[in-house]
Amino acid sequence: MKRKREMERKTEIKSAIEELSLLIKLTTRNKNNINSNTIATTAAATGVGAAGADHLKQQQIQQELVVSNIPTRPFLSICSLIIQVLDKIGPTMAVMRQDIDKNIQRVEMLCDTDPTTYSNLVEILNKEAVERCAKKGDTCSKALVWLTRSLDFTAALLEKLIGEPRENMEQIVGKSYETTLKPWHGWISSAAYKVALKLVPDTDTFISLLMDKGQNIDTFKDEIQAFISLLVPLLEDLHSTLSSYGLEKLKST
Repeated sequence: MKRKREMERKTEIKSAIEELSLLIKLTTRNKNNINSNTIATTAAATGVGAAGADHLKQQQIQQELVVSNIPTRPFLSICSLIIQVLDKIGPTMAVMRQDIDKNIQRVEMLCDTDPTTYSNLVEILNKEAVERCAKKGDTCSKALVWLTRSLDFTAALLEKLIGEPRENMEQIVGKSYETTLKPWHGWISSAAYKVALKLVPDTDTFISLLMDKGQNIDTFKDEIQAFISLLVPLLEDLHSTLSSYGLEKLKST
């Protein structure tokens, strides 16, 4: 019971730090261990046949140099925690919250069909790349792109929160949106966010919602910095991986 009460008192930021620490331990660089079955499947699906398999293998080796085997479930757990952080901002983040939740569910549904195969994000991207459907319709590849961008936004938001104390929440949220999400949004989404900015809480209220009871501001800032220092390398891996599959520049319609 005591442990349960301690877990219940844990803030979203503390929980996210723990989840990120676990994910980093599980994430491994896959530079030279190329799966021969994946090579054969890709060769057959793309029509290059056995003659092109060696060339394909060399291409995949180069690709694997820049991608990480990021565990799917821990990654989705972090995204779920981000929803809880965004909830503190209020109705301004309602659209983003719904998008994150929808994208999490889409990836979870695929993962549930074969938990072993889709235990890491690269296998999900490989599947849709081989099927040539990654950029068509509501795919898991697109879901991972937007989940990554949501994490970009969260990192920018929290960094500005502790780094630019003189700015109000409307400015912090607005600048974070401008640099991370707006370049990929159509005019409808951009207009909706501009209107929603008027509903953000003041900075002190937002910070108090994120802080633990009795926590001082310096400790809170240290936690935010610890969270960002763990999240940024993950985001670098994610962007590198998405770029290797040609997904980095996808825009919303």
